[in-house]
Amino acid sequence: MTTNAHESGRRAVKAVIPAAGLATRFLPATKAVPKELLPVVDRPVLQYIVEEAAAAGITDVLLVTGRGKTSMVDHFDRRPDVEARLEEKGDTERLAAVRRTSELADIYTCRQGEPLGLGHAVGVAASHVGENAFAVLLGDEFVEQEQPLLPAMLDLQARTGGIVLAFMEVKPEETSRYGIASVRPSEFGEDIVEVTGLVEKPAPDQAPSNLAVLGRYILPATIFEAIQNTKPGSGGEIQLTDAMATLLAEGTPVHGIVYRGHRYDTGMPLGYLQAVVQLAVQRPDLGPEFRQWLTEFVAGGAKG
Repeated sequence: MTTNAHESGRRAVKAVIPAAGLATRFLPATKAVPKELLPVVDRPVLQYIVEEAAAAGITDVLLVTGRGKTSMVDHFDRRPDVEARLEEKGDTERLAAVRRTSELADIYTCRQGEPLGLGHAVGVAASHVGENAFAVLLGDEFVEQEQPLLPAMLDLQARTGGIVLAFMEVKPEETSRYGIASVRPSEFGEDIVEVTGLVEKPAPDQAPSNLAVLGRYILPATIFEAIQNTKPGSGGEIQLTDAMATLLAEGTPVHGIVYRGHRYDTGMPLGYLQAVVQLAVQRPDLGPEFRQWLTEFVAGGAKG
């Protein structure tokens, strides 16, 4: 029997990561290498996201992939040959790092036959997810480890049922890039709001607020039927925002957490480069020397 979306219940333990996009902004680099495997210092973007899920207690991760992206699954597989070589060399630090990728979570995969939008990508996960609530993590953004977001979202959804979103405040001129929410205060405390409406990529003069939907969602299984009944919207794609708006109109509770930490957005070249620099300067093994070089470079004194 399907769990009612209005009911609170068990904390979600599965996550879906849509990762079938073509990543045209990064061509030709992404012609053969998935965007999700581009390195941020020494870990690919996708590993940061799976680590974020694992740290929140999610043990089952489904990658929704497309053509030419099998290497994403390979990254989380064992490499006995590499492990043996590192063991022979006594490189215990790198050996632990390589082994850790296969121990983060159980990784599964399914194919999105063609890129028909985020809603469509989530919809193909229906048979894997089943009838319980689940998390959706977009494959090109993650948050800082010191200020996690998912644990609070998972806990809130287990209390309220329905949909839990994450928001960040954006400038008015940026609303056309995001799903934007209209909200009112909730009974659950500061930075937790009740969502009264959702609109996909509105023009600044039509945006109901400056709260943009982040790439983190906790959804009830009823979202799958809503996706099936959603017609193509913005960009001719099946939008997840439209399916969530349908559930909202039908009475499903929707809450959101306004995130105050730092979000790394690697979906565009500028954001990707910023993430590399920001995380590199934080590394104890690289940061001091890299920061000094970067300071000299910006000042015009570094030659290479």
